[in-house]
Amino acid sequence: MSMMYLAMLRDWCAVQFHRVWRRGVMRSGMVTGLILAVLVGGLGFAIRERGRGNIRRLKAKIETDRPTVPVPLPGGQEAIELTRMRLMGGTMPEFLSVTMLPGRGMNVLQIKAYIPGKGEVNLLASPSVEGAESAMTGTGEDADGKASLTMGGPFEVPWAGRIGGVASQVAGRVSAVWRGHTIILPGGAEGVARDGLLLANAADSVETTALPDGGQVQAVFHAGDFGAHWPSKTDVTVTVLLGSQWIELTVVARNTGDAPEPVGIGWHPRFTIFDGNRDQLRLRLPGEMWEEVRDRESGLPTGVLLPVNGTAYDFTMRGGAALGKMELDDSFVALHRDLMDNSAVAELSDPANDYGVRLTALSPTIKAFRVVAPADADYVSIGPQFNYDDPFGREWSNGTDTGMVVLQPGQSTQWEIRMELFSLAGNQNAK
Repeated sequence: MSMMYLAMLRDWCAVQFHRVWRRGVMRSGMVTGLILAVLVGGLGFAIRERGRGNIRRLKAKIETDRPTVPVPLPGGQEAIELTRMRLMGGTMPEFLSVTMLPGRGMNVLQIKAYIPGKGEVNLLASPSVEGAESAMTGTGEDADGKASLTMGGPFEVPWAGRIGGVASQVAGRVSAVWRGHTIILPGGAEGVARDGLLLANAADSVETTALPDGGQVQAVFHAGDFGAHWPSKTDVTVTVLLGSQWIELTVVARNTGDAPEPVGIGWHPRFTIFDGNRDQLRLRLPGEMWEEVRDRESGLPTGVLLPVNGTAYDFTMRGGAALGKMELDDSFVALHRDLMDNSAVAELSDPANDYGVRLTALSPTIKAFRVVAPADADYVSIGPQFNYDDPFGREWSNGTDTGMVVLQPGQSTQWEIRMELFSLAGNQNAK
């Protein structure tokens, strides 16, 4: 009985508390008053503490105690990354991101992609952004930006490849001649200037745009006369556009000076060899001829163009030819377009991993593909470019178009390519 009466008393108390709370407190506005009182009291406390400087000191302590992570700055500027989400399904290869270094001539440091069966991979042989910053010191092996040539995909302006000359009176400089104008260029002991003058340049402006399935970044370089090395002044604009199945790269050079100037443009990405198995790769090139060279050390041409047909240098067949043990550091010219292609096309295929990379030369001024494939390296470089090697050299017969575009003051020229991923399954490399 006592338990029953105890339960009845508990229920009666609960009902009375509910009535008092609802009628006496909630409907009376007491809760609102309590909330306002708490807010006013807290505000007054904050004002008092601010007057004493306690909040400022607290903020300063938080900022001091917060761990700071330094941002890598290759070439003095932060790297830029364009990214996109992977599409559902995962049955086809697709691009995921592009990382560029505006502080170092817009070097395309890394391209990340999804390859079915392999997952997310880095397509270019490169260190991390932190590793790139460590290597890009501007001195020693990185003099004139040369470290850029050992990673990613550097852009080469105002010429691509090699220019031969004679040793200048200034140590480490090479003297070349264009239309009677003497050009002094950074060069090595063998009398060769290499890979342009944009490698170490920092961008003067960078603009990034987000797109529904990717993004775009544009960097402008007011290169001037490239450090008193070139006949006129030049502005260089590099644009990178990322999509799921393609990346478009565009370089525009504009003569902003008051004298004519020659311009050559190129890009030389170092594609990673997965699994270390170089023998599995197949290479397709549009060049029907290749440049004979004097010697492998300098790489300078003799001025003789040799047909590739029937030789080990013939990579023109659709689907390409096996790279095998062949070591290449050669320029392929006399570019042809296949019946199924609108432009000259080069491809690097990896049958073991069922994917390939296609480079399409969208600009008719692209006259050569330079291929670098050392036998013991972990990369293959395929570089579409305007000019032949040593475009000012006397070895070329009169009338030979060596690919350099001559810009009058105010004129511009454009280099543009499209990079695509494709699957080899079902012979999908046939466009």
